[in-house]
Amino acid sequence: MSKLKGGEFVIKESIAEDIFTPESFTEEQKLVAQTCHQFLVAEVFPNLDKIDKQEDNIMVDLLNKCGELGLLGASIPAEYGGLGEDFITGTLINETLGAGNSFAVASACHTGIGSLPILYFGNEATKQKYLPKLATGEWKGAYCLTEPGSGSDALAAKTKAELSADGKHYILNGQKMWITNAGFADVFSVFAKIDGDKFTGFVVERGFEGISFGEEEHKMGIKGSSTRQVFFNNCKVPVENVLGEIGKGHKIAFDILNIGRLKLCAATLGGAKRSMNIALDYAQTRQQFNLPLVKFGAIRHKLAEMAIKTFASETALYRTANMIDEMEKELQAGGMDVSSALLKASEEFAVECAILKVFGSEALDYVVDEGVQIFGGYGFSEEYPLARAYRDSRINRIFEGTNEINRLLSVDMLLKRAMKGELDLLTPATAVQKELMSIPDFNESNEGLLAAEKKVIANLKKAILLTAGAAVQKLMMKISTEQEILMDCADMMIELFVSESLLLRVEKMIKANGEAASAVYLDILRTYMSDACERAFVSGKHAVTAFTEGDEQRMLLLGIKRFTKMDSFNTKDARRRIVAKMLEKNSGIF
Repeated sequence: MSKLKGGEFVIKESIAEDIFTPESFTEEQKLVAQTCHQFLVAEVFPNLDKIDKQEDNIMVDLLNKCGELGLLGASIPAEYGGLGEDFITGTLINETLGAGNSFAVASACHTGIGSLPILYFGNEATKQKYLPKLATGEWKGAYCLTEPGSGSDALAAKTKAELSADGKHYILNGQKMWITNAGFADVFSVFAKIDGDKFTGFVVERGFEGISFGEEEHKMGIKGSSTRQVFFNNCKVPVENVLGEIGKGHKIAFDILNIGRLKLCAATLGGAKRSMNIALDYAQTRQQFNLPLVKFGAIRHKLAEMAIKTFASETALYRTANMIDEMEKELQAGGMDVSSALLKASEEFAVECAILKVFGSEALDYVVDEGVQIFGGYGFSEEYPLARAYRDSRINRIFEGTNEINRLLSVDMLLKRAMKGELDLLTPATAVQKELMSIPDFNESNEGLLAAEKKVIANLKKAILLTAGAAVQKLMMKISTEQEILMDCADMMIELFVSESLLLRVEKMIKANGEAASAVYLDILRTYMSDACERAFVSGKHAVTAFTEGDEQRMLLLGIKRFTKMDSFNTKDARRRIVAKMLEKNSGIF
């Protein structure tokens, strides 16, 4: 099994040898990524304007070509016509194609939420009927969950399904909106309620009687992605097209979203890398005051921060992808089928997937926003690439559950596991409270590779346990209504998971290549951790002051300050060294 269970990063230590990093990609995986990149360069990037205008059925043509390369079926088992690649390879494909703007949305929808419900929850006949066509791209997939009155609250859906008099069909009536790929998809995973309350999934074909479509939505970004409303007017769906169990559609919706969140992080990573390199190129050629922009400290700060956030996103992404991959393979070895194994593994690491979705989408938003700033007035012009990237990025904080929902979910899932006895948060939280009342040990050893940084990580875990533990103790069941406090705890968890992932990756790099060769990555680690500690302190302070006062508040604030402390580090010089390395490589430091 994976070395840690889902969410255990908050209370347990990981070691560098246990995590996967991109330095360990196989030659085959690198070739797959190269194929994806070459496809973007040859087919997608030259046609971005045409894609945005949805001319000449271009998106369908591109998906067909992508299917011919086998990229649409990479994650589908060989017995259903796919390539049966492992989870890490599938993640790498999502990352690389993620640089493709609207095309990335269409392809990710098809390979993810458009196909996976059938793979994981379809009966054998349904899998045999649909998956081979989805794997090749002969048929395109889509996912119908959101309605005009139900977005984040998916279970408030009004679409109904009634069993026909002869018992052979379910009759669907209702309306779905914001449906990606709706303009051309052949197969839809649709959610409706049977008997008014049994939330259930169905496979609906475009050619079924009673299905119709609205006009293309006029969106702020991802304009080349087909987005339409889908209407069901006495739509007849064969009973064998029910997905999973009747009344268990919520499990399909939420489990598929776990994987979707990780894959969205992968796509935002691909977009961030491309936008960062575009900004870097421009900063070297554009001159002001007789100097290239990259010579100015303010611009260097932006470029370095792009590299730090992008490298951090990549690190946390593949750490999590590997945890899912390892657990999936272990479950298969124990006799579980491939679909059930991956579903179980992604459910186990749902906390980490929610964190990735938030961090990845916000990292990309930073990169494109500051990319526009580096371009100045040109950045605001549609003649330059950052304008499209800026518009296209914004949806990612809404897709796959808003970032607010994902922040709340990450803490909620952790607390529920603790209440079920699956995760022991109480023992370490109690130990932290006792430690807070004791005199600090100023003689602790600070020797060994990255010993100081490891101490910071251990203390960040204590800061979270102190803050969340006090909140649960004080508010009890009312904590679920205190969203601001939960959001603060979530932000602390995000900083911890990303910081620890960076630490473990850099430790592996140093052990493999030596400290001198890894110097730029040490700068990235220490700069990120220095800022992360400050952000964690602010989040902890906001949380604690929201539910305490007097001596209790003062004691908790002292504890949070103590556990978010890091030795002073010159982040300005570190960022300059990071940019120097970027210029040396003429790209991001990857």
